[in-house]
Amino acid sequence: MRKINLFLCVLSLLSVISCQQKVKKDAAADAIYINGDIITMEGDSANYVEAVALKDGTIMFVGSKGEAEKLKGDSTKIIDLQGKTLLPAFLDGHGHFYNVGFTSACANLLPPPDGPGQDYASIISELNRYKDTEDGKLMIQKFGWIIGNGYDDSQLSEKDHPKATDLDKVSTEIPVMIVHQSGHLAVINTKAMQLLGYNKSTKDPKGGTFRRNADGTPNGVLEENAAFAVLFTVLAKSDAEMADKFIEKGQEEYAKKGYLTAQDGRTTVEQMEALKSAADRGKFYLDVVSYPDITLGTECMSDDYYSPQHTYKNRYRIGGVKLTLDGSPQGKTAWLTQCYHVNPAGQKGCYTGYPVMSDEKADEYVELAFKNKWQILCHTNGDAAIDQYLKAVEDAEKKYGYDDHRTVIIHAQTLRKDQIPTLVKLKILPSLFPMHTYYWGDWHVESVLGEPRADYISPCRDVIDAGLTITSHHDAPVTFPNSMRVLDATVNRVTRSGKVLGPDQRITPYEGLKTLTDWAAYQYFEENSKGTLTVGKLGDLVILDKNPLKVNPLEINKIEILESIKEGNTVYKK
Repeated sequence: MRKINLFLCVLSLLSVISCQQKVKKDAAADAIYINGDIITMEGDSANYVEAVALKDGTIMFVGSKGEAEKLKGDSTKIIDLQGKTLLPAFLDGHGHFYNVGFTSACANLLPPPDGPGQDYASIISELNRYKDTEDGKLMIQKFGWIIGNGYDDSQLSEKDHPKATDLDKVSTEIPVMIVHQSGHLAVINTKAMQLLGYNKSTKDPKGGTFRRNADGTPNGVLEENAAFAVLFTVLAKSDAEMADKFIEKGQEEYAKKGYLTAQDGRTTVEQMEALKSAADRGKFYLDVVSYPDITLGTECMSDDYYSPQHTYKNRYRIGGVKLTLDGSPQGKTAWLTQCYHVNPAGQKGCYTGYPVMSDEKADEYVELAFKNKWQILCHTNGDAAIDQYLKAVEDAEKKYGYDDHRTVIIHAQTLRKDQIPTLVKLKILPSLFPMHTYYWGDWHVESVLGEPRADYISPCRDVIDAGLTITSHHDAPVTFPNSMRVLDATVNRVTRSGKVLGPDQRITPYEGLKTLTDWAAYQYFEENSKGTLTVGKLGDLVILDKNPLKVNPLEINKIEILESIKEGNTVYKK
């Protein structure tokens, strides 16, 4: 009997051990990150933990190293951060994902330090070099144009836009187009004007302008809708091969800067079809949210990729709609209430830029969004355009108001202090563009706004202090989707010449990180799945070589992205 009891005890013990091993195996983490500065981004101040564990693409544990080690199984990967910094991955506050891929295949005409475009000669030289490259030949073959992107008159030694006759030095047989860094202007050569039928009698389009020679003939410089008409016509020629190339390149550019949720912030019909096709074929490894141009009408939203619950299908979704009410301050097409500091060529008197549409039309589009309960993002750079938008939102709320609409104002470069209380009242989320302080801060002071208006561009401090959460964006391909340059400009507001523009509008490095993580997730209605290192959220992570909260703030722009991890899978590694 004693032997039988002993045998039963042994069996019972073995059973318990087996069950414990089974539980341990089922509960084991896929990966555990330790030995670094792990910042959860939860709360109003930095919260550090010793370890984060992932399982099946989600965060299963956040806490001490000792407790995390209890989740180690036979196949668990232990990632030693070796003192590096781990954060939740970044969400793109505002950008143009598809066009990032497109412009990566164009000639890079950005000014230093991002490209060679410092004068007309360097632009012409780069275009001539580019047209014989693999990308250049492919673009000519597919689109029939030589295309460059990113020239900036404010940074050119001539302080003016090249003209058609300048681009004729690149080709007189092939149409040439170069797109301004703002994306709101372009220049075409004589061959392009001939193909498009532009001449002295050609009238300016509504919401756009042809800049002209003294005799009234177009000089090749196109503003706003005049530029968009040409650019969108060329883009519409993209075939499936090129669309896939642009989408793949766009993902690469975002992933290597830690952005694992990308925005396509003014999607055309052709681009939306390309994005949906890519999603159908499982081409996305990042999450991509598009906001089609609301002027396309209701058909842009009647699709199974739009969900009121903000859910993805194959890592793609339509998040709402985009409206554009004015242009670019650095290009001097933004709509202001006060005169530009220095008029652009050809303008006399008190020049204030111009609207894209009438108040009545703006009201109509905003009402359409509210009536259908679509989240709306609106491009407004000038304070007059902001006034137009705020009135339209207030009117739409009275007619079709609904809870938790999370309406977004994009850029708001010249937001006035007296407009901020209206943002608060209407619960409008500002997505600001403080990268302007670095790229065009000096130009704003010298030519666009003058002081003191220039000091108040992207007033992050005042908006946060008013109780609003903000995002800070890159507007790529206006600039590269460089997360650390975004953070640097948001925190430091230092211009190219070293001037601090509006020091009272600087925010802390931690707040700067919130604009890229927690607050950005809220803008997307994704605060329950992204933005912080919280149990149950997606395992979207980014590893930096240094901690933005511990380095000299002026060194933030030198921090490197070492690895980007989407739902537990590495999608970029330096």
